[in-house]
Amino acid sequence: MTAGVRQQPREATRPRTPRRTRLPALLALLVGVAGVGYRLALLLADVPPGNSDEATMGLAALHIARGEDFPVWFYGQAYMGTLEAYLAAPLVALSGPSVLVLRLPTLALYALFLALSWQLTRRLGGDRWYALLVVAVLALGSDRVIKNQLIAGGGYPELNPAGVALALLTVRLCAGGSRGLPRRASAGGPAARLPRPADADRPAAAGGSAAPLSPWAAWGLVSGVLLWVDPLILPFVLALGAVLVGWRRRELVGRAGAVLAGGLLLGAAPMLLDSLRHGRNPLAAVLTASGADAAASWGERLYGGLVLGPPLALGFCSPGRCAGWQLWWAPTFLALLLLAAITAWHTLRRAVPPASPASPAPPGRSADLGEFPFAANDKSPRSGDGPAEVPGGRVSAAVRLALLAAAAAVLAAYALSTAAGRAPMESARYLSILAVAMPALLWPLWSAARRAGLWPRPAEPPHHPGEPAESHRSGHHLGELAGSDRPGDRHLGDPESISRTAGGRKRIRAAGVAAVAVLAGMLGTGVVATAGAVGTVPATHAEAERHRMLVDALGDLNLRHVRAGYWTCNRLAFASGEEVRCAVVDDELRPGFDRLPGYRRAVDADPGAGWVAPPGSPLAARLDRRLGPGPDGLRVVDVPGWRIYLPRR
Repeated sequence: MTAGVRQQPREATRPRTPRRTRLPALLALLVGVAGVGYRLALLLADVPPGNSDEATMGLAALHIARGEDFPVWFYGQAYMGTLEAYLAAPLVALSGPSVLVLRLPTLALYALFLALSWQLTRRLGGDRWYALLVVAVLALGSDRVIKNQLIAGGGYPELNPAGVALALLTVRLCAGGSRGLPRRASAGGPAARLPRPADADRPAAAGGSAAPLSPWAAWGLVSGVLLWVDPLILPFVLALGAVLVGWRRRELVGRAGAVLAGGLLLGAAPMLLDSLRHGRNPLAAVLTASGADAAASWGERLYGGLVLGPPLALGFCSPGRCAGWQLWWAPTFLALLLLAAITAWHTLRRAVPPASPASPAPPGRSADLGEFPFAANDKSPRSGDGPAEVPGGRVSAAVRLALLAAAAAVLAAYALSTAAGRAPMESARYLSILAVAMPALLWPLWSAARRAGLWPRPAEPPHHPGEPAESHRSGHHLGELAGSDRPGDRHLGDPESISRTAGGRKRIRAAGVAAVAVLAGMLGTGVVATAGAVGTVPATHAEAERHRMLVDALGDLNLRHVRAGYWTCNRLAFASGEEVRCAVVDDELRPGFDRLPGYRRAVDADPGAGWVAPPGSPLAARLDRRLGPGPDGLRVVDVPGWRIYLPRR
């Protein structure tokens, strides 16, 4: 009965769908692990160096762990929430006070930042290779970047992961939690997993499926916590909130808006309750602490804010300084900020033609979530062509534009502040949140390189029997539209299959080469700055060892109360688990700023209180004059790196 029947190969009846390449995802995982491992190695080597501000947060964690106090604000001020102290308190309760224990939560926050940045890059339309590039840039760690990410001094380590999480929630809510189409469309060929237009570009109340309320609650909660922790995040909250209003304003006047407001109030509850109880105004406290009344020329502000600020904050400078050749990133950053904003705005403003959820994209043109603002023939695309055809593309463009606008607002506010002029090297930490916008900022470079053909295009997949040859080119889900790594899908920045003029090809090629040069320069400069940070490890570790010897020496001398400079006092108190109480003095032995006033009362009540100062410091020079016999005479005990002054009894 089977005579004359020829067995067909399995592939002829069940063609294998090409699998997406997992190489970039694997490489990104390795790069991320390397970035986290590098920072863990630094922490084990006592890098970055500790300071009294971080120790103040540690004292808050110690008090929380003991149940003695539950501070809302950083001790001694009415702004900057103590979230880091609450995160570290369980670890401090288990293992006792130490800088390493205090920084383990900040290391976890950095790892979360990398993971969320990968996801945000993909959701904004980047393919896996572009997401790998973003992760690689963020994995580098110069001196200033490491300090911002790992020192638990209040505010900075949690801003970046929370800011990226807020952007991801905005994408999800504005895309409406889109439902995918069937795997194979009735029109023929594999269906595109595109967001339904009703879900992506109009409120669910107008006919789309309503998004669950949990993302709305999460958006409000994250925003509220961030506003309590550090008001530097405010531009990002406002910009991303504007996107929500533009896309989901109908839901915002209903249950979803009420849930979001509830989450916002819950997250900001510590700040709001403290303000009601004590009549404090956190915004006024921030403005006062910013040094608005200090003197700094406009030239100093603009140089510190626009020239030194971006290279320092984003990791392109050596420890403690910016060499002249490392400042090339300053004008490049400003140009990229402008170009990326123009690109996102160009995509956002293009009209969206009516579309049926079941209608696939035109053959040969899968959608792009944000392309370079010039077509391959050097002419602007017609309205309705390309990325704007896909509702998710406009969502992506809106979120990218919001991130860029917020970054520009942060940079402008910093450049106008006196902090940028008076202490640009240290105050550049205020710009650490610019890293949240990295997926949007680098997009013009990647787009130009891809359009110039400087990155290999995937091979064409075998099409299914009976399937139109071009049917596999339909769009994909929001997270995969242009970022899909399936062979045959058009990636962000891929050249369009249209004719080009000779001049257009040359300009596209030149733009691509320039973009690759800038990307290579970024990575190269970041690697040099990272190597410079590694070079500081021996000296920093030696200083930490000397500080541990100081704490041990105070214990051996049974000295429980001392006076010292601001950057010594709370560090001693935390390292000793408050076995040593310290009152702050200035170089003239006058009382200084005590973040915990109780320490001064304890020190003043002890006639045997000593003094601690680094050798060669102005404070040590003043105390050396009191060495010798007499009613106010002192004797000295030398410890490597320190001098301990004891009253004669």
